[in-house]
Amino acid sequence: MILEFSIVNFLSFKDKVTFSMFANATSGLDENYIISNNRKILKTTAIYGANASGKTNLFRILTLVISMLRRSNNANINGKLPIVPFKFDEETINKPSEFEIKFIVDDVRYVYGFLADANKIYEEYLYYYPNGRETKIFDRINTTQYSFPQKDERILNDIAQKNAPNKFFLATATNWNYEKTKIPYKFLSSDINTFNNLGGLRDLALREYLKNNKELKDFELDFLKKADFNIEDYKVLETDVPDDVLAAIPDFIKAGMNMKERPKVFTALFKHKGSDIELSYEEESMGTQIVFCFIPFIMDAINNKKVVVVDELDKSLHPYLVEMIVQMFNDPDINKKGAQLIFNTHYTNLLKLNFLRRDQIWFTEKDDSNGISDLYPLSDFSVRKVENVEKGYMLGRYGAVPYIKNAFNLWEEE
Repeated sequence: MILEFSIVNFLSFKDKVTFSMFANATSGLDENYIISNNRKILKTTAIYGANASGKTNLFRILTLVISMLRRSNNANINGKLPIVPFKFDEETINKPSEFEIKFIVDDVRYVYGFLADANKIYEEYLYYYPNGRETKIFDRINTTQYSFPQKDERILNDIAQKNAPNKFFLATATNWNYEKTKIPYKFLSSDINTFNNLGGLRDLALREYLKNNKELKDFELDFLKKADFNIEDYKVLETDVPDDVLAAIPDFIKAGMNMKERPKVFTALFKHKGSDIELSYEEESMGTQIVFCFIPFIMDAINNKKVVVVDELDKSLHPYLVEMIVQMFNDPDINKKGAQLIFNTHYTNLLKLNFLRRDQIWFTEKDDSNGISDLYPLSDFSVRKVENVEKGYMLGRYGAVPYIKNAFNLWEEE
């Protein structure tokens, strides 16, 4: 589970911001957090803010970190890292970016961080707390110098010789089978799934459905039934690419394809209540398509205690459906292991203190005078439990809303 992560000089975040999944001492909605390592850790958080305030950048940074770790071992030693500093300042544009993440796996806390720019990694470190006490796994003091625990110094020095300035030692050590980096590397590279576009999950999702997993089918149909989609069954088909489509593919694209086997296409057919006629995936609404493709990843997260990070969860989905997905992650009878959902949205119907705690609601706001994004939780404000948070947000009491000139205000104070 993610505990918190911090960012400095990365995209629109110039100054240090810290996003936290720790629940505070506030009472109520106890089902919305899980207790691990004697700490209350939230299962869901929602991030609000005006367009271009930094919401997507927050998720983009997390996606970039995961991507860099996944690809590090195969990176060209002269390749660039996809790190972009804050550009609206003469100092920061030439300084490296910083990232740190705290997380917990099997009740053991880890802290991983690095300092890097597009050319190389200047610092990198990994610590853990196996007995509640801080223990160093490795510390990259600068690009080529390291500090290791004495017991593992010989093997880690040998691995360090195989690393490169633009490669992450966490990935390199894991690749060379160092035991203590395997668990944190797996969590960061495999157990956090970021989705910037749910509509782009089509082929991945349909491949999952082709495995004919009965548990997935039962989960899917139960979800569609509860969400009132009027769908009582479905089937996923794999077919050859039609001849006319294959003939239209340019030769230079075919050259890069594996043409030993005829390319396949995937689709789904849906049976609705009261009719024997099946509708194709393409004939269904955008909302149905998105939900159908997202459900395998929801089930995978809940079954395997993963983290799901979604940019614009509300895209093409009804507010009640968004609320249903969030409630699934908060429900201890469904989410028994502590999977997490972190998302941004513009749907204000979730801003209810009988649904989300104050520490589950976060805001991003950008200073128009300098382009700097800020990040903060609702719990920074003195908010009464009976307060109408949705109305307060729309009135700008917590910031994070656009200032639109010469427009009437639907949420105007009475």
